[in-house]
Amino acid sequence: MGGCKICDFDVDLYCAKYPPPEVIDISETHNHKLTLIKKQIEFDCDAKCGNDGYGFRYKCHECEVSFHVDCVWNPSEVKHLLEVNHSHHLHPLKLITGLSLDRCDIKCSLCGREIEDRLFYHCSSCNISLDMRCVLNPPPISLLNLKAHDHQLTLIPRLINFTCCACGLSGYRSLYACSSSICDFMIHQDCLDLPCLISINRHDHNISRPSYLNVVNSVLCGICRDKMDWMYGGYSCQRCPSYFVHSKCATRRDVWNGKELEGVHEETKDVEAPYVVIDDNTIQHFSHIEHYLRHHVNGVLWEENKRCRACAHCIGLQSFYSCIDCDFILHQTCAGFPTSIWHVLYNERLTLVTSEASIFECYAYHRMPNGFRYQRDDKVFDVLCGTISEPFHHPSHDHPLYYIPHDERRQCNGCNELASLVLACIESDCKFVLDFKCATLPLVVMHSIDDDHPFSLRFGKNTSGKHWCDI
Repeated sequence: MGGCKICDFDVDLYCAKYPPPEVIDISETHNHKLTLIKKQIEFDCDAKCGNDGYGFRYKCHECEVSFHVDCVWNPSEVKHLLEVNHSHHLHPLKLITGLSLDRCDIKCSLCGREIEDRLFYHCSSCNISLDMRCVLNPPPISLLNLKAHDHQLTLIPRLINFTCCACGLSGYRSLYACSSSICDFMIHQDCLDLPCLISINRHDHNISRPSYLNVVNSVLCGICRDKMDWMYGGYSCQRCPSYFVHSKCATRRDVWNGKELEGVHEETKDVEAPYVVIDDNTIQHFSHIEHYLRHHVNGVLWEENKRCRACAHCIGLQSFYSCIDCDFILHQTCAGFPTSIWHVLYNERLTLVTSEASIFECYAYHRMPNGFRYQRDDKVFDVLCGTISEPFHHPSHDHPLYYIPHDERRQCNGCNELASLVLACIESDCKFVLDFKCATLPLVVMHSIDDDHPFSLRFGKNTSGKHWCDI
C-alpha cells in the first residue's frame, strides 16, 4: 500500500503499478464508453457481481450506471502466464479463469481478499489461491512495523487456523508472526496498518489502539455491544476509562471516515453553544441573532402557525422560547440542540443548518420536513432524527435501543412497517425494534376532530384491547 504524506489518499501497489485508464470501452458487456470517477463514494455496481461499492468507479454518463473497477478492467500490460513460480510457495501456481473451479467464496490465501470471478492462481496440491495483486506484488517475507508490534515480524505464507492479536478474529489465513522466541504475537496482513488514533461516529472523543486492553470480561464494545476480550487488540478512550471498541468495529466504513489522526492535535474545546444567556428568562439563539427570545415554562399552543422553527411541530404543552419582536419560536429542547454532532448513520461530523430552505428529505426516515437540519455533503437529517444518539431511551420500552446494522429489513414495533434503518434492543430474547419515524413521534398532539383535548401517544399495556380510528 502506498499513500500521500500530506492527505489521507492511499493506493494499492497493484493499482499504482497498473493504473486504470481514464476512459474504457467494454463494448462486449456495455454499449457506451465508461469514465473513471476519481471520488470516494458509495455506489451500486451494475455488473454481474451485483455488490455495493465504495471508492473509485467507472460510470456510464448516458445510462447513469456505475461499475467496480475490477469488474470491467484488467490491465492489458500484464501477461497472464499459465503457470508461475511464486516466492512464497513451493509448488508452481496455475492460472485459473475464475469459472474453472466449481467453488464459491474463494479468498486469496495471502491477503484474505475475496476473489470474485476474475483471473487468479491456484495450487491444487495445497489448495491455496492467490489473487493477481499478491502474485505481482507479494507481501514481504519479514518486516518491522512498530505501529503493529515492537519486534520483527515474519510472514507464514500458508493457511493456519489462528486468532489475530490485533482484531481478535479467528480463521484459516496466512499471517505475520513475531520472530522473537519469547513472544507469541500473530497478526493478519490487513491488520498491520490498523490506525493508531481515530475519531468515530459513536463517541465524542478520539480513540486510540494501545498494545493491550485493560478491560474486564463484562465490558461491551461501544459499537456491536458484544463482549471485549483483554487478550486481543481494540481501541479505547483515554478520557472515558470504560469506553472500548473492537478493532474491526472501529474501522468499519460506516463508523470511521478513514482518517488517521496520529500526530494531529485533537480539538479539546467544546462544540459552540447554540445560544447566549441574556438573563434567567432570555436568550439569544445563533439562528435568530437579530432578536432576543423569551422563555415560557408551559406551552399551550396548538395553532398551526405556532410551530417550532427547528422541528416544525406544534409547540403543544412543551416549554418554549418565543421572539420578543416577531413570530419566531422554538421548543426549549430544540433551542438546545448542538451546532454540530456525530450521528450513527454517517461517518463525518454534521453541522446544524438553520437557514430557511424548501422541503428536504431526511436520510434516516424519508419524510419531508422543512425545519432545521443537520447536514454534511449530501447527507441531511432533520433535527429529531439527527439528535438521536446511543443509548436511545424511548418510553415505550424498558431497555435502551441501539443502531445495529442488519442485512434484512426489520419490522417496527410501533407501526408494523418494514424498515432498513432501525433502533433495536440488544437484550437476549428481546426483539423490540423502532424505526426512526416512530422513535421521533411527538408524545402529545392535537387534532381538528377534537379542539379541546390533546391526544397522547399510547404504547405497551396502555394499548390493550381493540381500538378504532374515528377518522
